[in-house]
Amino acid sequence: MKEVRAADVLAQRLYEAGCRHAFGMPGGEVLTLVDALETAGIHFTLVKHENAAGFMAEATWHRTGAPGIVVATVGPGVLNGVNAIANAEQDRVPVIMLTGCVDADEALTYTHQVLDHQAVFAPITKATFRLTARSAGIIADKALGIALEGRPGPVLIDVPISVADAKVPEATGPYRTPASVTVPAGADLDRAKRWLADAERPVMIVGVDAMNEDAGADLLAFVETYQVPFITTYKAKGIIPETHPLCLGGAGLSPLADRTLVPFAQSADLIICAGYDPIEMRPGWRNIWDADAVNVIDISAVPNLHYMHQGTLNFVASTGPGLRALSDGVAPRETWPDGDITQARAALAASFPSDDTWGPSAVIDECRRHLPENALATADSGAHRILLSQMWTCHEARGLTQSSALCTMGCAVPLAMGASIASPDRVSVSFSGDAGFLMVAGELATAQELGLKTIFVVFVDSSLALIELKQRQRQLSNRGVDFATHDFAAIGRSFGGAGHTVTNRAELVEALQSAQNSDRFTVIAAVIERGSYDGRI
Repeated sequence: MKEVRAADVLAQRLYEAGCRHAFGMPGGEVLTLVDALETAGIHFTLVKHENAAGFMAEATWHRTGAPGIVVATVGPGVLNGVNAIANAEQDRVPVIMLTGCVDADEALTYTHQVLDHQAVFAPITKATFRLTARSAGIIADKALGIALEGRPGPVLIDVPISVADAKVPEATGPYRTPASVTVPAGADLDRAKRWLADAERPVMIVGVDAMNEDAGADLLAFVETYQVPFITTYKAKGIIPETHPLCLGGAGLSPLADRTLVPFAQSADLIICAGYDPIEMRPGWRNIWDADAVNVIDISAVPNLHYMHQGTLNFVASTGPGLRALSDGVAPRETWPDGDITQARAALAASFPSDDTWGPSAVIDECRRHLPENALATADSGAHRILLSQMWTCHEARGLTQSSALCTMGCAVPLAMGASIASPDRVSVSFSGDAGFLMVAGELATAQELGLKTIFVVFVDSSLALIELKQRQRQLSNRGVDFATHDFAAIGRSFGGAGHTVTNRAELVEALQSAQNSDRFTVIAAVIERGSYDGRI
């Protein structure tokens, strides 16, 4: 039997799972890993920081359905990736983190850069492994199953230097068959069906589990059959096109949206939580209904141990099959006869007007109107993200990606770059505040090296706008939230891209048209007034 390196067995299993991209910054401890990945057909992209590598890897998951791969070398390289892996855990993203480590015998007397990677990552991953030569294929298969099944999340595989190079037989299977989907059954299902049959004001809340399970078709069939208006979390935006008349848009962080959505949900006589993970929601969504007073059906990938809300009936089941089981044999009836759905949609539209002469709303409006309907948008954390998540119309799932559970800054730029790498035929655009953009500006060098055509929109107000707003709301002095104004267009040009500074709608439209015709990336610096988000989020 042919012998190969243990790293080759690991890489080949990842390739068989559909992985085609890996991101990171190599050190001597991972050179064999990088070589094995490339040999297997998984392209390795050199980035400028491991944190950015994590978000680029996440983007490839959103575009391909295969886990993202991050490669980090021993010590500081591994620790640079902690934020992105914590984000993957909270945002339910399957990422395989491959790290190099010093051999166990070597670590007994050699301590330079040596630390326990598994101990560091255990609290922020679904599992950690240390690769062994004879079981490389089994460990890879376990890691993939754990990362993908149930509620997705990251897994760490620590690879000792000598193990990566160790010779092992090429074939190490067999691999396990993925678990079948689960569906509700029994007396509880019969009870839930009666509730659905009797409901006059049903509401559905759709979350990231439903998106990860590709439940869009089942959701659409259900809400149309039973005329159920639905709210999505920010991650689930677009799982049903947001132009649908039953769509009440996204919820999560906006007090303005909550003024309409929370009372609407509280007026329902049946709440159906379809793959709803409340990790994305602000405290105002904690226990907004009483499960003893209103019927609540919770269909979730994992048991409800979060206590953000309680269900009257809790089904640990897959969203699509769960909804099909719930609707089997239940006749539809008229719902919401008083026009409440139309009124709620109108109230939401009025809360987020798009006709400003200039400001963040105008920027979002022009970008949505002048970029393709299928543009892949990403949002960094900050005030602009809240506004964007309410105003940006998504026509498909994953049309807007963001860090909506951990809410980490600096994610939008690498997320958009990863989307450009995985889907080069689509327009990718990132929306960043100026502070978040500065955190990752070095990745513009990566965009230039890869020949990406990504569009980077930066809201320039020289302030941590959301934090400054909270500071003023608490009547605190202005401290630690303001910084200098920088020429972001010039930064883009200095890295080999195009750069535009815009101060009105006409200039923005011209910049967007130029960016879409460009053969390189573009930075568009949209200069807005301080305090532009007051009363708008």
